[in-house]
Amino acid sequence: MKLKFFTLLLLSVVCFVSCRKITSDPDIKQYDQQQIEAYIAANSLTAMVPDKTNGDTTGTYYQILNPGDATKPVDYPTYVSYVYTIRSFDGKYILSDTVANHYYGVLGHTVPNGLMLAIRNNLKYLGGEMRVLVPSHLAFGKNGYGTGSTTLTSGRIAGNQCLDITVHLIGDQAAYDQLVIKNYMAANNLTGYSEITSGASTGLWYKITTPGTGTAINDNSSITLNYKLYLMNNTNPDNNAYTSTTAPISDISSGGTVEGFVEGLRLLGKGGGGGAISIIVPSALAYGAGGAGSIPVNSCLRWDISNVTVTNP
Repeated sequence: MKLKFFTLLLLSVVCFVSCRKITSDPDIKQYDQQQIEAYIAANSLTAMVPDKTNGDTTGTYYQILNPGDATKPVDYPTYVSYVYTIRSFDGKYILSDTVANHYYGVLGHTVPNGLMLAIRNNLKYLGGEMRVLVPSHLAFGKNGYGTGSTTLTSGRIAGNQCLDITVHLIGDQAAYDQLVIKNYMAANNLTGYSEITSGASTGLWYKITTPGTGTAINDNSSITLNYKLYLMNNTNPDNNAYTSTTAPISDISSGGTVEGFVEGLRLLGKGGGGGAISIIVPSALAYGAGGAGSIPVNSCLRWDISNVTVTNP
C-alpha cells in the first residue's frame, strides 16, 4: 500500500513540474513576440503595426515609409529590384550600405521568409519603402546565418535573432540610378560633369579631365590606357588601378568590358590620345541586373581613365 502511495505521489510531482514548464516557458513564436515588443518600446517605434493579413498574424511588425505606385503591384512571380539594410536585434550584425546591399530576382525567392511575406502582404507596390521587424522563426531560426563568431559586428547573425530591415522596392531603375549618381556627385563635390540625355548613352555623366592631343579614337583603334573603377560608396572592387589594352574598341564588349566604358572612350573623340576622362554610368550601361563578381546587381559605376594612347590601322 505504501509503495502504491509513493508511486502516485511521484507521478503527481512529475505531472505538476511538467505542467509548470509548459505554462512558464514560451515557445519560439511567443519568445519572438516578447523580443519585438521590447525592441519597439526601447526604440520608441510607435508607428509599427502587426501584420494581420487575412485576419491572422505572421508575427512581423511593419511601418510603410513610402506607399509606392498602386498601379505596380507585386506578387511572388514578380521580378523585383530593391536595396535594403539589416540590423539584428542584438546589434552585432549590421548591413547599412545600400550601395552594396542590392537584390534582383523573383520575389518568391527572397530570403528571409519574413521579408518576402512583408513585401507581398504589406509593402505591395513597386517604388515603396518599408521598415519591418522580422521574428527569428521567419528569419534564420535557431541556426542563424553566416560564418564565424557571433561576437563579430558583421558576418554572422546569431541563432534566434529577430531582424530590423528597411527595404526600398525600385519602381524605375533608370530614375533611381540618376538619383544615386546625383547624390554621389553632391556628396563627393564632383563638379564639371555633363550628362548625356539622348541616344544609347542616355544617363551617362562625363568629364574630360585632360583633353587629348594625340591620335583620334575610332572604332578600329587599338588603345592602351590606365583606369580605376569605383562603386558609389567609393570602394574599388578591382582593389587597384589597371592598365588595359584593347583592339579594336568596337570589340571591347565581347571581352567583358561594358558599354558605358566603351562610350567613355568614344567621348574622348578627336585627339583622344593622351587624354583622360572620368565617367559615371547608370546600371544599364554597366553590369545591369547580372552584376559581376564583387560588383552588386544594378550598380552605378565610376571609371577614371587616363594615359590613353591610340594606334589606328
